[in-house]
Parts: sequence; structure tokens; C-alpha cells
Amino acid sequence: MYGPPVDLSFKNLSNVAGALAELPRSLLRPLTTNSKGKYLSCSLRLSNNSLTDLVGLQYTINHFFAQPSKLGWLDLSFNKITCIEPVLCKLKELRVLYLHGNSIWNLSEVDKLRELQHLHTITLHGNLIETSKGYRNYVLSVLPQLKKMDFSGVTRDERVMADIWRSHSTKKTPRSLSVSAE
Repeated sequence: MYGPPVDLSFKNLSNVAGALAELPRSLLRPLTTNSKGKYLSCSLRLSNNSLTDLVGLQYTINHFFAQPSKLGWLDLSFNKITCIEPVLCKLKELRVLYLHGNSIWNLSEVDKLRELQHLHTITLHGNLIETSKGYRNYVLSVLPQLKKMDFSGVTRDERVMADIWRSHSTKKTPRSLSVSAE
């Protein structure tokens, strides 16, 4: 079940549903399918496209994967995504989420990912939120289960600082930590 990712990167997709008309890119390890032609993988790569939203993501996952509920790795890097959509929180087994190189400008968008209890790796660098004061502390306070953030391991000291941040940040609203979309 842990085959290579279904790779739909560099397909010039402007919407997720456009992936339905595409064949995954060929990789060193070939993708295997079940008797219904669905891929035996738990990873999806939609990076380096022009996606602005995730409308149709669940349908697309259901279309390509033999066990869509087992999706554990999702790469949405280098698109034009501006917010974290609720559909991501329906991916209950998600462990790795790449969102770097997008256009997420409001740090409070990260709050939506609290529901993903298995999420241990996330990338958010290259988004406007990265310039927010306390960016890393904020993300680690919202997602304390993270082991890696922006391709860097989370240290014990960072966990302590995130706990302090979390206990003191209840006085601040997440909006005070957002960056102007201008």
C-alpha cells in the first residue's frame, strides 16, 4: 500500500478537478493499481501547478486511490493557494503536508489544521505568513505534535517556547499575527 506518490505535479492545473483528465507522471518506481485501476499509494503530489483552491480535492482523491481514507502525504507546494480549506481536515490520516511556496497570508489559517492529530510534518515557508512575528512559535503552539516544520526538526527548546507562547497567546488574537494581503 505504500507505493510511490501519485504524481500530478507540473501539469499546469488551475483547479484540482483538472487532475482527473491527467495521467500521473512516470517515476522510478512504477505505480501499481488494484483490479479497479485505482492506485495503491497513500501519497499525492499536486505541486508546481496553479491551484488557487482545493475544490474537488476529495473527489480527486477518491478517483485515484484504492484507499482514499489512508492518504498520509500531500504535496500542494508551489501553487497559488491563499487559505487552508476545510477539506484538508477531512484527511484524518494525513501525516505530511507541504504547503510551501503558496500565498497564505493569514497566520490564523493554521488553526484549521488542529484536527489533524497525526500530522507530524508541515511546510509553510515561502508564504506571507512566514514574515509574521512569532511565526514558528505560533505554528508549533497550534500544532504541538509536529516533529518537523519547514524541513527542520522541532527541538525540545522550541517545544518549551511553543508551550509558553500558547499559554500567553490567549490574550492575542490570531488576526494580530496576520500579514496584509497587499
